[in-house]
Amino acid sequence: MVLKVFFPQCCNRADSGLLVGRWIPGHDSAVVLAVIHYPFIPVQVKQYIQQMQARSLVELSVLGSWSLPKEGQEGMESFLRDLSTIFPQRRWLQIKREVGKMGFTCRVLDRDQNGEVQQETDKKNEKLELGDDAAGTEEEEEEKVIFVHYEQRKVMLSQLHPVQDPEAEPDPSSELRQVFQTVARSQPLFFLDKYDDGPLKSTHWQSEGREASIVVELLKQASVPLCLLLSCLLSIWTWIRNLRVFSFFPLRFLLSKLSTCDQLSYRTDHLETLSSAQPAAGHQQFMRKANILVSLLVDVALGLLLISWLYRDDHIAMLANALLPAADRVSKELQELLQWLMGAPAGLKMNRALDQVLGRFFLYHIHLWISYVHLLSPFIERILWYGGLSACLGLTFALSLLSDMIALLTFHIYCFYVYGARLYCLKVYGLSSLWRLFRGKKWNVLRQRVDSCSYDLDQLFIGMLLFTILLFLLPTTALYYLVFTLLRLLVVLLQGVLHLSVDFINSFPLFAIGLRVCRSYRLAEGVKFRVLCEEPGTALHLLMEINPLTSSTIVQTYRIPTYSCYPRDSWAALVKKLFVGELIYPWRHKTTKTD
Repeated sequence: MVLKVFFPQCCNRADSGLLVGRWIPGHDSAVVLAVIHYPFIPVQVKQYIQQMQARSLVELSVLGSWSLPKEGQEGMESFLRDLSTIFPQRRWLQIKREVGKMGFTCRVLDRDQNGEVQQETDKKNEKLELGDDAAGTEEEEEEKVIFVHYEQRKVMLSQLHPVQDPEAEPDPSSELRQVFQTVARSQPLFFLDKYDDGPLKSTHWQSEGREASIVVELLKQASVPLCLLLSCLLSIWTWIRNLRVFSFFPLRFLLSKLSTCDQLSYRTDHLETLSSAQPAAGHQQFMRKANILVSLLVDVALGLLLISWLYRDDHIAMLANALLPAADRVSKELQELLQWLMGAPAGLKMNRALDQVLGRFFLYHIHLWISYVHLLSPFIERILWYGGLSACLGLTFALSLLSDMIALLTFHIYCFYVYGARLYCLKVYGLSSLWRLFRGKKWNVLRQRVDSCSYDLDQLFIGMLLFTILLFLLPTTALYYLVFTLLRLLVVLLQGVLHLSVDFINSFPLFAIGLRVCRSYRLAEGVKFRVLCEEPGTALHLLMEINPLTSSTIVQTYRIPTYSCYPRDSWAALVKKLFVGELIYPWRHKTTKTD
């Protein structure tokens, strides 16, 4: 059998005393958490361990003794060994470090229910006293001891993945997870430092003084009134948002299609999460709050940088002056495109009557659009000036507002696409229905299937006439539909880039990535071991090092849930919709929330 002793590196040079820790249930392992120095009173040690058990909910006990020889303490080892009768344990570890050696020697005393010693294993002397053959036989029967050294602070602060429910008991089969949770839950044990006036002195990772930050403490104190103020503002905003005037159809429909309103609702949910008075229940909730807070701060910082650029050197006036010529140029290009389509585009022979009707119809819409833009031209600079102030709420608000402005400025292209798509879809479905008529079939609306049907001569004649008309008019309609669909896809692509940028800022786990860069041990994927010491006459010593999570795993695990801006349809369904002329809406849906 192999006994594994997880020993903290900070206790390698601790003064002689008692080892405080925990035996891992279901495994032949022990976790050393601290060393209580001599001199001490055994009753006070028992009381202290009981207090730490009540505060940490960890089954702490005295595992054995630790001996580091010094001048004037020649009888210390035998004295500490005799303490095994005062602290009754099934096993008593006697760990000793000799001067000039890195390795430890360990004796394991096994006791029965009456406290009598049943077996004593000496890792230092038994092999020297036995012969080669006897030593080989004894080596199979005796209990080997392996010391696994770990950095106590890193193990305490790290979170082993995959994360378990904090209220659930650790998996008994996972020895490593129990070790991590034992060290993490034993934080009250590490509050005793050398500056305390108590009767006990101990060695652990905070023995030289408690680790603290004045900035963190000040932020904790300032967060309480800030959260109260934020809660009051959110309650007022929720009351305004729930007014009945926003529930009427036209206004409700418009607000549901604006990206700015979606982003405002999304950030409101984030602020409600941050202003909650309840602390995070577990690691996942803590990381979610931290990622939301960092994302919000970075978003606002980027928005302030954008404001500083917009309102410096009169950039807003430059944008306003460039916007009107750009709109006129787009309108001119569309007019030239329609004139090209009304002729013989690429040498194709179109239906002249339908071609002229569609071309003049779209040209009339372009003239309406030019009049609309010139009507707004005196107010464009003021609109941009007030719209730029939205960046103080974050860069995502500015990008969402930009997406809405692009949708309004390209509304005529959207109208052209809708007209062309509806006309093309009508002809495609009409041709498919008339094609079934020629084959003696019809579409059963109730059963949602194609059934056989008999038609008379008049029905077949009228169907042939309609099929011929639609078939010969289809190329002209398809050409207009193809051109305006490509224009619409360009606008949708631009809006999609803006939506993806907003979604990236909202969902990217910046705090988790910061931990991965600065303190990679905080998010642990596992551990690795390397040999630390192999001195003759001592036990095997291993060093446990933490393997951090990869960046891709961190993004997948801690990505903030967000309203999806990705299309709900697959690429095949998207191509099918384009082929049959169904409308494609790029709007985000508030009901689709993804992790």
